[in-house]
Amino acid sequence: MPLAISPPLSDTKPMQASKRFSAKCIDQLRSEIADSRGNEVFALGYLDDQGLVSRLEVRARGNKEAVLALQLWSGDADFTDIPDAGDLSHTPDVLIHNHPNGFLVPSDEDLTIAGRAAEDGTGFFIVDNQVGKVYVVAEPLRRRKRVMLDADIICAALEAGGSIARRLEAYESRPSQLDLMRLIIRGFNEDCMVAAEAGTGVGKSFAYLLPAMRYALGNEERIVISTATINLQQQLYDKDIPLVNGALRTKIKAVLIKGRGNYLCRRRLADALRETELTDLWSVDDPEDGDPTGPLERIAAWAETTAAGSRSDLSFLPAESLWSRVCSEADLCMGMRCAERERCFVLALRKEAADARILVVNHHLLFADLAARAEGAGYDSTVVLPPYTRVIMDEAHTMESAATSFFSKEFSRLSVYRQLGRLYRRRRASRLGLLVRLAVLSRKEDALDDGAEAVQLVRDAADALNEAALGFCRNEWSFRLTPAGEGSITAALTPLLADLRKKIAVLAGIIRDMLETVPEDSADDPTVWEIKAVTRRLEAIGSVCASFIEYRERPAEVMWMERHAGRGGSATAGQAAGSDWVSFTATPIDVAPSLKEALFEPNKTVICVSATLTVNNSFTYWESRCGLKLAGRQALSGQFPSPFPYAQAVLLAVPSDAPLPEQGNYRAFVDRAAARLAETANGSALILFTSYEALRSAFAASAPLLEEQGIRCLKQGDDDRGRLLRTFLEDQSSVLFATHSFWEGVDAPGDTLRLVILCRLPFRTPNEPVFQARCEALEAKGGSSFMELSLPEAVMKFKQGFGRLMRRSSDHGVVAVLDGRLLHKRYGQHFLRSIPKTKTSFAEFGNLLKEMERFLYP
Repeated sequence: MPLAISPPLSDTKPMQASKRFSAKCIDQLRSEIADSRGNEVFALGYLDDQGLVSRLEVRARGNKEAVLALQLWSGDADFTDIPDAGDLSHTPDVLIHNHPNGFLVPSDEDLTIAGRAAEDGTGFFIVDNQVGKVYVVAEPLRRRKRVMLDADIICAALEAGGSIARRLEAYESRPSQLDLMRLIIRGFNEDCMVAAEAGTGVGKSFAYLLPAMRYALGNEERIVISTATINLQQQLYDKDIPLVNGALRTKIKAVLIKGRGNYLCRRRLADALRETELTDLWSVDDPEDGDPTGPLERIAAWAETTAAGSRSDLSFLPAESLWSRVCSEADLCMGMRCAERERCFVLALRKEAADARILVVNHHLLFADLAARAEGAGYDSTVVLPPYTRVIMDEAHTMESAATSFFSKEFSRLSVYRQLGRLYRRRRASRLGLLVRLAVLSRKEDALDDGAEAVQLVRDAADALNEAALGFCRNEWSFRLTPAGEGSITAALTPLLADLRKKIAVLAGIIRDMLETVPEDSADDPTVWEIKAVTRRLEAIGSVCASFIEYRERPAEVMWMERHAGRGGSATAGQAAGSDWVSFTATPIDVAPSLKEALFEPNKTVICVSATLTVNNSFTYWESRCGLKLAGRQALSGQFPSPFPYAQAVLLAVPSDAPLPEQGNYRAFVDRAAARLAETANGSALILFTSYEALRSAFAASAPLLEEQGIRCLKQGDDDRGRLLRTFLEDQSSVLFATHSFWEGVDAPGDTLRLVILCRLPFRTPNEPVFQARCEALEAKGGSSFMELSLPEAVMKFKQGFGRLMRRSSDHGVVAVLDGRLLHKRYGQHFLRSIPKTKTSFAEFGNLLKEMERFLYP
């Protein structure tokens, strides 16, 4: 991109061509015109360091009055429409054509094209047929010369004695890390896509940070690094980036950006403090009881001392309902009209990000920015993030799930309640909420009763819909809308969805009528902004209702419902508790086209790295799911094996007599085997399941036996994930029973973890709504849903679970798999071939325990 605003169109007279062209280019262009019998010729010109056109590319030839290629710039095309012209190294500096009549005055069409070209800093020249004279219609903007990365110089930093190596204790040179870095350097230099699988211990963060920060420094470009987890974000920002800055002996500015909801909004805080009945800040789903005045006042005190306003900087964890009342939200932001704009935490962060070269974000935030740009916000201005053209996607194996979550639309009875609670609520004799304040502003106090009644009708409609939906989810935790169930859906669900949508529309109408009478001098009152945002949110819920009603006309989406346990919890899948609630979700079946259009097509370089991107040493599955395969651009790929000594340090133990999951004795075998294995390892075990039901069964069978041996047992669900992990890490002999989210993101090096048990191969449940819809879509195209989706997805997750054991080169332990399919089904080889070579024990369970004991305690 140009480095400054383009200059105005030139008003100079024709000058000697030698002042603007090299002698070689004058001869070349004169020869081309002669070969075209004196007709119009259209060429692209490139400037040298002296500002002369030193290279030409003739692109079209016309007649005495016109040339076809000029039409490229008379319409909506841009310079990326030219083959090989999508980056600074190929974007032309000047558009050149001749006037055969020798009259070097621009036509109206010339001026139009020159004006459009000048917007991008591209000049426009007209020459005579002898190329003796040139008329400069628009001056070219001198572009910064692109600085390519030198792989040898950069890699030297990570070799023994290098600038990075000297800053790390007990540093060991890793050939796979250097190979990965060279691939990433090619991605920057060649403006292409990169897919890299880097095994545990390769050091992928430094492998991409060094090239990224060098490139940002040399070319004054902004690079976005996106991760899936907060832990990795913090590690990059707090540790790795400062270390690289030190090694480069410079200060490349980096900014950590979290989702907007992580930051305090001073205006909303002040509004909350003005509430006379603070207990109403607690919504219906709050787990705590009591007066939130204390937490709110603590937030207010903290707001006066915090520099960033980030929720993570609080010394306590506020309830979600309280924080959601005071956090920053895009649709509630008053922008320049806000009285607190000078002290706004989000605005300060945006200013910091605007002159930063490295932005560290999460996938959800990046997708929010990409989606807005793809929908029309453009790529040259700040949207959610400042503009950029190069992206690094760390933990890239999560891209599809992150995009699926972002592009899904959802509501529930609780989300309806939250919005209604902001509008109107009663506390003893008091009437509170935005509707009450709007009635005063609009001088339509008489409309308040109508609004209050409409709020209650929406609440009743949400209750009725929730109750009916529980009936559909009674036997299973989820229910997908399909033509097969059309009769019951039409009879029991569709009328209630339509009724909720209608009641929301009536409420929105009442609010808009009240807004119309708000005096002009009160138009910027925070109440007006807040109530408009709440109304939009409710109408978005109405839109999801419409999607459910029209599900048969929306083949690209899956409409599904899921039951969630209320405060008391639900006993079984077939028995709903009175406080259970249902979420209604519309999810795109295929997110690959969206990722292609938003991420891979507009950006010059996208580096995708993860420890798990291949199945059977092939990237095909991942590329097809994330949109890279659709992009049709040059993509570099490579696998970079872990330097850890798996062959000596890890035992893969699979009982040859393990039953298959469909056999009746499988559950009892797992319950017994998990306890025996953990006992043999003296604890220090992570036991991973694919369902909560299996987890609860194994925990109930194992915990009493293990705790008799002094081994503490921890179970997912008994505490929040962070505290549970800290407890596990602090108690070296403890055993953690966990499910889905713990298959990745658990980093427990040393003797804290000597045993990982994968109780079952992690295939998805066949009736899971989104998965089921994606399988059907593949089958409809003539594919195999098992080989193209179910199996590769399970292998990827299996690799993640396997990877929990070895986190340092000195680690040592056992990975046990209690699923007979690994040895007795042909597809078991797909799993085995996708993990590093290890020692193995495929003996009967009794003998396997002895081999495991000898391995752990030689």
